[in-house]
Amino acid sequence: MKLSKQDLKILELLQIDVKTSVEQLSEEVGLSTASIQRHLKRLRDNKVIAQEVAIISPNAVNQSMTFIISVQLNRNYNDCFNYFKNKVKNNNNIQQCYYITGEADFVLIVTAKDMENFEEFTQLFFFSDIAVLHFKTSVVMGRTKVSLALPLNCVDI
Repeated sequence: MKLSKQDLKILELLQIDVKTSVEQLSEEVGLSTASIQRHLKRLRDNKVIAQEVAIISPNAVNQSMTFIISVQLNRNYNDCFNYFKNKVKNNNNIQQCYYITGEADFVLIVTAKDMENFEEFTQLFFFSDIAVLHFKTSVVMGRTKVSLALPLNCVDI
């Protein structure tokens, strides 16, 4: 789908605050509210806007610890990649999962209540799984930037 300047401005504003009203978008973009609604429908229908979510403070829901985990799978295990991807999708502690190149096969961003909770997670998710050959964990000491916003200045108009 080809994006217009107006589409990019709408996306830029929604990445800052998804609750921005149609009226405010109209004012900022310089289009009528009906036109903004048509743009939004087209962006959603074409999966340019893939999802609209709330970003919750981890501390507010007792998930104060974050871990970055690289995982290497046992490639002798039949269909290990699809198996692992499905397992990741069904675990609420895993916020993000990336299939990567290099020494590891996947990198996970995982949250936990505390170290005891994280140890339970590792026992169930890694140690008891023959598909996992090796994993390496880094504990996040502080959150410097957390965002899913994408740069929009590279889009050809």
